[in-house]
Amino acid sequence: MKKKSLAEIHAAVVLFGLAGLFGKWLDLSPFVIVLGRVFFASLVLGLVLLFHGRRPGRGIKGRGDLPLFILLGFILAVHWAAFFRSIQVSSVAVGLLSYATFPFFTSFLEPLINKERWRSRHLYLSLGCLAGVFLIVPRFDPRHAVFQGVCWGVFAGLTFAVLTTLNRRLTSRHSAPVIAFFQDSFACVFLLPVAFVLKPQLNSRSLLLLAVLGVACTALAHTLFIQGMKAVSARTASIISSLEPAYGAVLALLILSEVPSVRTIVGGAVIIGSSALASLTEA
Repeated sequence: MKKKSLAEIHAAVVLFGLAGLFGKWLDLSPFVIVLGRVFFASLVLGLVLLFHGRRPGRGIKGRGDLPLFILLGFILAVHWAAFFRSIQVSSVAVGLLSYATFPFFTSFLEPLINKERWRSRHLYLSLGCLAGVFLIVPRFDPRHAVFQGVCWGVFAGLTFAVLTTLNRRLTSRHSAPVIAFFQDSFACVFLLPVAFVLKPQLNSRSLLLLAVLGVACTALAHTLFIQGMKAVSARTASIISSLEPAYGAVLALLILSEVPSVRTIVGGAVIIGSSALASLTEA
C-alpha cells in the first residue's frame, strides 16, 4: 500500500513539473493558458465530485467560507499567470526553480497568518533558498531574460505561499477535491473577461494542450497526490514535492532540449536542498 502511495505522489509531482512545459508549447498569454487550465480542471473535478454523490456547494455558505474561497481563486489565477510568464520569458528550469522559493515566504507568513510559533531554523533554510536565487541570476539587469524570469518565478512563489498558508484554514472543514474545485472555479470566473479582451485565436492543437494541462496536470495530479497522502506522511509528501523543479527541468531537457546553465543547476540544487531540508525538519 505504501509503495503504491509513494508512486502516486511521485506521479503527481511529475505531472506538476510537466505543466511548466506548456508555457513553451502554447503561444498564448499566460492569462489565457491559466483560464484554459482552470476551466478544464474545475469541469473534471466537478464531474468527479458529482459522480461520487457529493454536492460541492454543500456547507460552503453555512460555514462562512465563501469569501475565502473567492479570495483564494483570485490568488490562484495570479499565481499561475506569474508562473507561466516566468517560463515564457526565460526557461522551464528557471521558472520552476525560482518558484520553488515559496518555503522562504511560507516561513514568514505562517507565523503571521496562522499565529504559529516562530522557528528560527526556518530562517536559515529560507536564506538558503534566497542564496539559490542569487546564484541563478547571471546579472541583475531588468532587461535580461533570466532576471525577468526569476522575478516572475519568485512572485509565483510568494503567491503560492499565501495560497497554501490560507488553505490551511479550510483543510479541517473541507476535503481537498472540494477546495481544489472551488479555487479552480473562482479562478476561472476571474479570468473569463480575459477571453473577451484578448480574444485569443485557439485552434484544435491549443485546445487539446489546454485540456491535457487542465485534466492531466491539474485535476489528475491533485487526485493522485491526495490519494497518495492516505498512506504517506505530510512530511514525506512535502519532500517529494520539492523534486518538482528537478522533474520539470529533466523533462524540459528531454522534450524541449533546454539545457540549463551551470549557475541554474547550482542555484537550483541549493533551492531544492533547502526546501527538502525544511520539510525534513518540520516537527
